[in-house]
Amino acid sequence: MIVEYKDTKPVINICGRKIGIFERPIVIVEIGINHEGSLETAFKMVDAAYDAGAEVIKHQTHVVEDEMSGDAKKVIPGNADISIYDIMERCALNEDDEVRLKNYVESKGMTFISTPFSRAAADRLERMGVSAYKIGSGECNNYPLIEHIASFGKPMIVSTGMNDINSVRKMVKILEEYNIPYALLHTTNLYPTPSHLVRFGAMQELQKEFPHAVIGLSDHTTSNLACFGAVALGASILERHFTDSMDRTGPDIVNSMDPEALTELINGSIELAKMRGGKKEAAKEEQVTIDFAFATVVTIKDINKGEKFSKENIWVKRPGTGEIKAEDYKGLLGKESLVSVGNDTHLKWSDVNE
Repeated sequence: MIVEYKDTKPVINICGRKIGIFERPIVIVEIGINHEGSLETAFKMVDAAYDAGAEVIKHQTHVVEDEMSGDAKKVIPGNADISIYDIMERCALNEDDEVRLKNYVESKGMTFISTPFSRAAADRLERMGVSAYKIGSGECNNYPLIEHIASFGKPMIVSTGMNDINSVRKMVKILEEYNIPYALLHTTNLYPTPSHLVRFGAMQELQKEFPHAVIGLSDHTTSNLACFGAVALGASILERHFTDSMDRTGPDIVNSMDPEALTELINGSIELAKMRGGKKEAAKEEQVTIDFAFATVVTIKDINKGEKFSKENIWVKRPGTGEIKAEDYKGLLGKESLVSVGNDTHLKWSDVNE
């Protein structure tokens, strides 16, 4: 499989942007269908995302007649009051408008990716020359569509909500057969997602089960907390829905971030990533604090040569610049002093008759 690695950890590359555990986390800004089918509104959202610091704008590509049968007109999502068919028919951009949207995103130096929900949508995006594909959770187990998109040979970022490990494994097998660099995003597909259903443990399970995958979180809560927690646990990719204003209407607005939240997420994720790793030991930079904060053995009375050390004549005090550390205090008790030592003097090992 064509996968780049850094210190044994996988890295994927999209438009020259490396994505992996040792890289700066990347935020996928999902405009999705929040534009409600208006290209003008989509442009405004792109502008707002750009001003907030976005790198990647994600759209949703819907070719409704190829995506759904007529029965979808009877299915009403939990976050809406009309059918999924009617929602997508209202919100879908035609190919000309989606090309214009992609060009507009790229004119600002950002990367455009999209989620194809059908074979026709995937073919459209391939004609448009996208650099990577984002796969929604509902398509994670749509193995014929996964294989069709994998045949294009481009990186794929796959959300895995509503799927268990076995289901994800079948999908990953297809990607690896086609030598596709890929990322897996843990997701909970409730809009919005309550905190107790975020389930970081599921993301960690993906990390363990799929060592060739870059791992991340596609989040549908109403704040940045879940994404921040995911970064602390090793997420390299964060995805949230985005709107230029929380006053807009639409089924995904409630779990979207606005420009202020986007900037907070970008900056916060960078800082949190710096906090990962390490081991439980003193950092070399802490020496300046160790010098005053730690205690070393000091006399609390004058001590004559040959006198034994006891609790009455030695104790432990700051600073930590003395030679005999506090942990060695008990071992000194009962030993003789080789020299006379004045009160309030930090002992040296050369003072002690071993």
